[in-house]
Amino acid sequence: MDNVFKALADGSRRQLLDQLYTQNGQTLSELCEHLDMSRQAVTKHLHILEEADLIKVLRQGRTRLHYLNTAPISEIYERWISKYDRHRIEALKEMKIQLEEEKDD
Repeated sequence: MDNVFKALADGSRRQLLDQLYTQNGQTLSELCEHLDMSRQAVTKHLHILEEADLIKVLRQGRTRLHYLNTAPISEIYERWISKYDRHRIEALKEMKIQLEEEKDD
């Protein structure tokens, strides 16, 4: 999970993930169109994302297509974020019950 957090720490890598979320299965050239950096720099960022398992690369002939892998982000959500959402949802349920009770009175 440390690799995922390290990969997500960089804004350019987050932008690449956002691009893949918008249109999955892009080539390096397509991904480079949206960033103001060299192909080599984008390639390095993609390698870090691949090592963190945030993207999968599939070869179609000589073309490499990059796909978003949401599993690590889902794991982060389950481990770190969802537990905070539960409290908020429980508070909203409690508020609804209280409002309904006040309405009935």
